[in-house]
Amino acid sequence: MKIQNKRLFALILFVLISFVCISQEVKPPPQPDPPGPPGNPIDGGVLIGACFALFYGVKKLLGKK
Repeated sequence: MKIQNKRLFALILFVLISFVCISQEVKPPPQPDPPGPPGNPIDGGVLIGACFALFYGVKKLLGKK
């Protein structure tokens, strides 16, 4: 290859690489969700645990008598 052909080939490569780099859009990361409002309701796990503790306590009290 002649030097002119090598220069033309290098020029074309640099131009194509720059187009590829420009075409990639950089997006900012998504914003996190805001925290929930205060006073969220008690979920089912806590409610079931409280009911279980209540029934267990009543059973123990009735079992002593």
